[in-house]
Amino acid sequence: MFENLTDRLSQTLRNVTGRAKLTEDNIKDTLREVRMALLEADVALPVVKDFVNKVKDRAVGTEVSKSLTPGQAFVKIVRAELEELMGAANEDLNLAATPPAVILMAGLQGAGKTTTVGKLARFLKERKKKSVLVVSADVYRPAAIKQLETLANEVGVTFFPSDLSQKPVDIARAAIAEGKLKFIDVVIVDTAGRLHIDAEMMEEIKQVHAAINPVETLFVVDAMTGQDAANTAKAFNEALPLTGVVLTKVDGDARGGAALSVRAITGKPIKFLGMGEKSEALDPFHPDRVASRILGMGDVLSLIEQAEQTMDREKAEKLTKKLKKGKGFDLEDFRDQLQQMKNMGGLGSLMDKLPMLGGMNLGQMGNAQNVAEKQFKQMEAIINSMTPLERRDPELISGSRKRRIALGSGTQVQDVGRLIKQHKQMQKMMKKVTAKGGMAKMMRGMSGLLPGGGMPKM
Repeated sequence: MFENLTDRLSQTLRNVTGRAKLTEDNIKDTLREVRMALLEADVALPVVKDFVNKVKDRAVGTEVSKSLTPGQAFVKIVRAELEELMGAANEDLNLAATPPAVILMAGLQGAGKTTTVGKLARFLKERKKKSVLVVSADVYRPAAIKQLETLANEVGVTFFPSDLSQKPVDIARAAIAEGKLKFIDVVIVDTAGRLHIDAEMMEEIKQVHAAINPVETLFVVDAMTGQDAANTAKAFNEALPLTGVVLTKVDGDARGGAALSVRAITGKPIKFLGMGEKSEALDPFHPDRVASRILGMGDVLSLIEQAEQTMDREKAEKLTKKLKKGKGFDLEDFRDQLQQMKNMGGLGSLMDKLPMLGGMNLGQMGNAQNVAEKQFKQMEAIINSMTPLERRDPELISGSRKRRIALGSGTQVQDVGRLIKQHKQMQKMMKKVTAKGGMAKMMRGMSGLLPGGGMPKM
């Protein structure tokens, strides 16, 4: 997300950072570039005008002129205004209600609403430790009910059945009654995808809202529709008292216009970002972290949270104990480490959150990422082609075994030899870091797997 905008803004602000003095003239040039970058990112024109004016008012005032590093002060202003534009701070779900707290989901057809219900149910269950019941009030699409049932089973929450003969209002009321009986904490009601110009269906969702009085009414919208996402959310907000917005498919949105326009146009906070198809791919929206990513400063906090949620602690502790006992780091452990990185969303997800140091542009970053992803897949295929005995004791792998492994993994004998050599290097490193302790150091050692023997130089 934001690749194009990050590229443009990073370059523009890099030009101004080293300036010993900022004048109204050079600020004007930089602001023109910022304005163009935002418009190209499909941010709504009124939002761009307001943003640029606010930055200009602060930049030409005493705030920059009194600073020892005016260029850096200017970047700080741009960052602060980006945060303000997107909502200043993360706004959590308000679940302070007599159980069950009811969440109503609204959105257009194809925005990923039902998938988001599954993701939100998982988020509430795993991160908020809530019991969750989900129900579909979409009586126009039988597949939607079945899809939600499948998702509920996948994430381990209660599914309340409904069918096409029932009225949406009755379905929602019955689900809430069931939630009360079973002492469920949260009930999420999925509704039919609709177009805001469809008066009949808008009337239906108003009736459902009035009947169940939800604590949260979330509008799910596709980020790839750019400023149209903000305009659609505004139209829905005029019909329903929305409490927040969920932006979906943001991993496919290189522009980021929706994230920058929604809050300003609707007055409603973005509460979550949908980052992919998987049920865990839902992140709370933190304006400060997103502003950092837009300016190429990375998002280390989210990276740490992601590692904590996805790392298999049991496996990590088991490996640490094994190494402390003096047992070697074998190829099965090596494969586990590769899979841990894959569970964190792969290199794309990791590099997106790392600061773009030293002016590495996104094209270079993408190339390094592609090479490394390819190499990771190849390594996993080679290890999978080995016997359990070979994985535990790579010393057994002779020339004939290498040929068999290469044939089984669709690689060359040289690739197998290279992997065994890399594993030996990592084994030595593991002995050193285990003596000093810490899984963090051990994970850092994974950088030795990347092309060139380290993280791509950024």
